[in-house]
Amino acid sequence: MPRPQERPAEYADLFSLPATLVGEIIDGELHTHPRPAPKHARASSSLGVEIGGPFDQGKGGGSGGWWILDEPELHLGANIVVPDLAGWRRERLPQLPDTAWIEMTPDWVGEVLSPSTARIDRMTKLPLYAVSGIPYCWLADPSARTLEAFRLRDAQWVLLASFVDDATVAAEPFEAAPFALDALWAD
Repeated sequence: MPRPQERPAEYADLFSLPATLVGEIIDGELHTHPRPAPKHARASSSLGVEIGGPFDQGKGGGSGGWWILDEPELHLGANIVVPDLAGWRRERLPQLPDTAWIEMTPDWVGEVLSPSTARIDRMTKLPLYAVSGIPYCWLADPSARTLEAFRLRDAQWVLLASFVDDATVAAEPFEAAPFALDALWAD
């Protein structure tokens, strides 16, 4: 017997979630996962510091010219996602909106993989980011101690570079301010 069709998830559904969960709506389906564990949070925060200093704040040899935000709520058409990090060139987004979300597609997203998010980050969100036209995506994996940098070309992700352990990360669009990958890992 066929299951009755469930209604598509709506923005209001996100407000009924407990504070311990992060909710996203992708293709009308509500996806939830727990708040990040400490190693995930450490990797995400550290990545934000490494690229935010030079590119958001213009410190350490970077050019500034970017907004780098932790866990912004993105409205990409009917989809609502919360990447670990996202960045916008200030020439495209001169000022941050007053809303709790941002509708403008970012120029870069960063996702930190964890057991509860890796599948959806790779299999659901990465294709959504491509369809949305986000030019760059980085995937960091604290368990594997890796970072993969992708660039969108002809609506397909192309792997620009992979980094492991304590390698020096210099990858588009932030190649101007290299950093040691092990700065992301909690030891």
